[in-house]
Amino acid sequence: MTVVTDTSAMSITIEPMRRGHLRQVHRIEAQVHPRPWSVGLFLGELADRKAKYYVVARHDSRVVGYAGLLLIDGEAHVSNIAVDPSLSRQGLASRLMLALVGRATTWGCDAMTLEVRVSNLAAQHLYFNFGFSPVGVRKAYYVDNREDAVILYAREIRTPEYQAKIEPIKAQYGALMTVVGS
Repeated sequence: MTVVTDTSAMSITIEPMRRGHLRQVHRIEAQVHPRPWSVGLFLGELADRKAKYYVVARHDSRVVGYAGLLLIDGEAHVSNIAVDPSLSRQGLASRLMLALVGRATTWGCDAMTLEVRVSNLAAQHLYFNFGFSPVGVRKAYYVDNREDAVILYAREIRTPEYQAKIEPIKAQYGALMTVVGS
């Protein structure tokens, strides 16, 4: 599935991550994470299309962000989301999250979950806008510095109430999202 999102500021295409994207994905990964995933790890993730969903955000031919979702026991787990640091704060992460929420509902999931660094307030703000709320802490979750992770959940994501909650995000960043391929 390929989803196209156009805004007046920047035209972005969100599409399934493919092997050919991995060089650019890894470039972003290395910029934003102290312990970046290897290309081999991404290849392994891409091999399981039934329970894993990875997308890239592209501007023209350049990958400017990516995100991943796992299906675990009927729940969607956000595995990662990252945006090229030179393009942060332009709504790219919101567009990627819209794609992940869309896939989670397609999978029939009623809930989404994720872990986020305690210190990553910008990411927490994004997730709170998507209806996530804290349910716990994983102590020393991050290997690089033993930082705690906040466990966040968004529940009842298929309900009209949840969809109404994210409607302003859709209106701002992707009201005209359409499926243009598979």
